[in-house]
Formats: sequence, structure tokens, C-alpha cells
Amino acid sequence: MNCNGKLIDLSTPKVMGILNITPDSFFDGGKNEGDQAIIDKVQKMLFEGATFIDIGAYSSKPNAEYVSETEEIKRILPVIEMLVKVFPEILISIDTFRSEVARVSIEAGASIINDIASGNLDAKMMETVAKYNVPYIMMHMKGNPQTMQNFTDYENIIKEMLFYFSEKVNEARSFGINDLIVDPGFGFAKTLEQNYEVMNRLELFQMLDLPLLSGISRKSMIYKTLGNSPQEALNGTTFLNTVSLMKGAKILRVHDVNEAVECVQLFEKLKN
Repeated sequence: MNCNGKLIDLSTPKVMGILNITPDSFFDGGKNEGDQAIIDKVQKMLFEGATFIDIGAYSSKPNAEYVSETEEIKRILPVIEMLVKVFPEILISIDTFRSEVARVSIEAGASIINDIASGNLDAKMMETVAKYNVPYIMMHMKGNPQTMQNFTDYENIIKEMLFYFSEKVNEARSFGINDLIVDPGFGFAKTLEQNYEVMNRLELFQMLDLPLLSGISRKSMIYKTLGNSPQEALNGTTFLNTVSLMKGAKILRVHDVNEAVECVQLFEKLKN
């Protein structure tokens, strides 16, 4: 995978650390306010072994508050500029479904676009990603963050998701996007049971022949099952990250980098 001219080898799985700069994110909303707090958080994640830092300025949790494009850019742009200055080697992924946010972010130094809607919420997204030739993470979702939990009817969820991705991959290739990553979208337009069905059959997504990203960090599929809270869901996250690795995930998107890096190290040891 080519990030800003730097080749990333995904034969060993990598960890993507989450940096939310939203006031209403489900786990760490509002925690990263202030430049120094952001720098400290990113420094910690990089030190612990994160390969990528994924920045989101629009919470995509169910029933999330609407954020305008202007506001999203206003939140995200200064953070990218600051991080690129402080950490010149940083590989920044931008969690957005808007092409204009993607454009200004890449211009400011971002390396990857992470789109929860795979282009469905902005017709210009794939064109923009192709123009700048950056890796593109395509997630499975139906509807948008405000409506997605109304779209959980599937005859065969795995089959429908594989069909969705095969169409999206063809569309992305038609624009000339080289590096594609697929994300099953745990918690997006899926019930609790459906999330576990997808996790249980995650290895089937390898037939797409693309790197697989798993993002289950502290999500409700963990804490609702265990009867605890996002704050208490780290152990469950580690368990499902391990299952993800065993089933072929190449990128773990997490709030807790150190624990995920340890999962990867032990998983690699098993392979030797």
C-alpha cells in the first residue's frame, strides 16, 4: 500500500489509532480538545506502535448529530496541519464521507481516505481519491449515520455485503483507484446478532482479495453483550481484535494502540 510515497507492507497486520475531534463521539468525545492534548494523544499512539492515525471530525455513531461540511473542515484542517508539522513522518487517515473534506485534507498532508459510505453519500468522492492517488478505505453501510439502524433487513447478510463490495471495487477501479481496503462496518446498519454473524464469517471477505480493516474498538456489540460500558470494553475489544486477526484482518482500527499492537505481536509469534 502506497501512502505518500511510503510503501506499507500489510503482510504483517498494522494498527490504526483513532483520534476523534468530535464533541459527541461515543467513547472519547470532547477528550482531545486543545492542541497540546491532541499532540500528546498522537505522540502516545505513535510511540505505542500505530502505523496510521485516523482523524474524524464528524461522529458516525447511530443518531449522531449533523455536522456541516464547513464545520467539519474547520475542525479537521488545523489538526492535520499541526500534526504534519510536529510529526513529519505521520501517516494520517481521514474519516469522512465528503469529497471536499477529503480534498482539503489530502492537500494539507493526509495520506488515506476512510469513507464510511464508500462514495454513496458524495458522488465526487471516488473521483477525488483517484485524482490524488491515495489509498481508499471503503466501509459497508446502508443509509447514513442518522438513519442506518433502520436498514438492518438482510436475506443473507454476508452474501449481500460481498455483492456490495464487489460493485464498489469495480466502481473504484473504474476511476483508477489503486489501493483499496475493505471494512465490514461493524455497528453500521447491523443488529447486534448481525455484527457477530459478520465477525464469525469474516474470513469470507478474503475472497475479495483486498486488505481487510476491522473496527470493533469499544463498540456496543461488545459492551451490550457484556452488560458494561464503552469505558469497560477494552478486554472485549482485545478478544475480538484477536479473532479479527485470526480471520485475516490486516488493519485494526482502535482507541487503545498498545493493546492492539500486543495482539499483532502475539499473533505473528503464532505464525512463526
